[in-house]
Amino acid sequence: MPPPYPSSSLQAVRSEIAGRLREIRLDAGLTGRDIAARTGWQPSKVSRIQNATTPPSDDDIRAWCLACDAANQVPDLIAANRTADSMYVEWRRVQRTGLRRLQEARVPLYERTRLFRVYSSSVVPGLLQTHEYAAALLGSIARVHGTPDDVEDAAAARVERSRIIREGDHRLAFLLEESVLRHVVGGAETMAGQLGHLLAVMAYPAVSVGVIPAGRTRDMWTLETFNIFDESRVHVELLTAAVTVTTPGEIAQYAHAFEELAALAVYGTDARAIVTAAVTSLG
Repeated sequence: MPPPYPSSSLQAVRSEIAGRLREIRLDAGLTGRDIAARTGWQPSKVSRIQNATTPPSDDDIRAWCLACDAANQVPDLIAANRTADSMYVEWRRVQRTGLRRLQEARVPLYERTRLFRVYSSSVVPGLLQTHEYAAALLGSIARVHGTPDDVEDAAAARVERSRIIREGDHRLAFLLEESVLRHVVGGAETMAGQLGHLLAVMAYPAVSVGVIPAGRTRDMWTLETFNIFDESRVHVELLTAAVTVTTPGEIAQYAHAFEELAALAVYGTDARAIVTAAVTSLG
């Protein structure tokens, strides 16, 4: 049976919360049916919560602890529960007030990160985007996800945060599938400008850009887009949600995958030739 959560990091946090609730019940000398009777729940709900198959709400945690005469445990458990909530966030939740705030919310993380490792199999990474490319891409996202239209402000915020590639002591390593260069976003003119910008950024001392050529025999399959921030966390981008990975073992797996993918890529003159060919193909 597959795990109920999309990340082992999230699974670990959810299991820890469930374990603490189960211990609180046992310390109170109660059975699962006792909890159900005191809270007015079905016994199946108690079972799902303490087995980490259904995440509890804040109200569920309060009710459970009160039933066990353990109200002093509520604040810590709710804090842990909200941390878990932040590890798997649906785009519609964080984008409901528009896209600009989402761009700005990540600035502190970007500023404190020293080593960025970014793999993209779909679009040019945000830190490398031009305003026109970002606006076209964010416009598509807003349309598909049905978010408020603040695309121009969001694109400006995205470009503004990319200043880190020119400032401070950050190091940035990007890996792009060649198909990223061939996906035309915003029309030929916008795409040509984006690819030209990419060529310029490839000359920055702090930036490494590798391109994985199409058709190359590979031992590592194409993955979802992911960003590794130092050794502290990984952000994985899905269609409907963003997954944050913080478990050291899982971060190490993504770091290893990045190394495997990096070995497939070409760099320097060879990478620039692939980007230039993509520009030429736009006609």
